[in-house]
Amino acid sequence: MALNLEAKKAVVEQVSAVANTAVSVGVAEYRGLNVEQMTNLRTSAIDAGVFLRVVKNTLAKRALAETGCECITPVLSGPVILGFSQEDPGAVARVFRDFIKKNEALVVKGLGVAGEFVDADQLKRIANLPTKDQAISMLMALMLAPTEKLVRTLNEVPTKVTRVVAAIRDQQQ
Repeated sequence: MALNLEAKKAVVEQVSAVANTAVSVGVAEYRGLNVEQMTNLRTSAIDAGVFLRVVKNTLAKRALAETGCECITPVLSGPVILGFSQEDPGAVARVFRDFIKKNEALVVKGLGVAGEFVDADQLKRIANLPTKDQAISMLMALMLAPTEKLVRTLNEVPTKVTRVVAAIRDQQQ
């Protein structure tokens, strides 16, 4: 069904609003997927906090103009689906990677992370980026490691003294 001018403006406005706040964007060709597979893709995207949208390429190019997601416009050709992540840079890549494991018909054309275009062959690298919570926990573990090591070292002194006294007692008996 063809969209009238007002509907096209609404689509461009909606996609542009999402693209302005997105930290990462992904473009994938969905040719060969059936309705059930597309529904599964959308469900997994919703669970991961990713906004998916099928948009005509000309409307997508207008919507992405002058946004941080403009870097992906060269790969907009054919039937594509756009995925936007608002918080986690690797979320779109993880959704696409996990979906491709079950359905090889989805072809990732490219990703945009922080305004930089990333080729589709780098999908696994981007998908393996830690989430914000994982990154914070890794940082906290690194910050806590020296303190733990100091406490263990200080705790070893009385432990060694106790072992020496116990060994002397066992030796005299």
